[in-house]
Amino acid sequence: MEAVTEGINNMNVGGGDAQKKSNRIQVSNTKKSLFFYVNLAKRFLQQYNEVELSALGMAIATVVTVAEILKNNGFAVEKKIRTLTVDMRDEPGARPIPKAKIEILLVKTEKFEELMAAEAEEREFAADGEEQN
Repeated sequence: MEAVTEGINNMNVGGGDAQKKSNRIQVSNTKKSLFFYVNLAKRFLQQYNEVELSALGMAIATVVTVAEILKNNGFAVEKKIRTLTVDMRDEPGARPIPKAKIEILLVKTEKFEELMAAEAEEREFAADGEEQN
């Protein structure tokens, strides 16, 4: 039993990819608003210079919309898009159900910092305007 415990303690959960995937956002279409993911992706782009948006099934439309908002506003460009099918099980021992999955890798544009500074200035100006009223 002691050997099993030691093996579990020494196990590298997530493999070598764990650090590489710290810039991944798994999008759900039920938990958070669209602009929550847009703003989170901007923060990840600031911190890591790239962000991977990932979604399953019905949330794919949300991921595509988030990526398009970031691209159309000049914050990011797409580096890689990957589509695949993964088998999901509702409960252990159940038959696998195939689900569509998408992964979109975005990198920040050259004008990203400039756009973020302008956005921050705009927020600051709006806050100052509210204080005066």
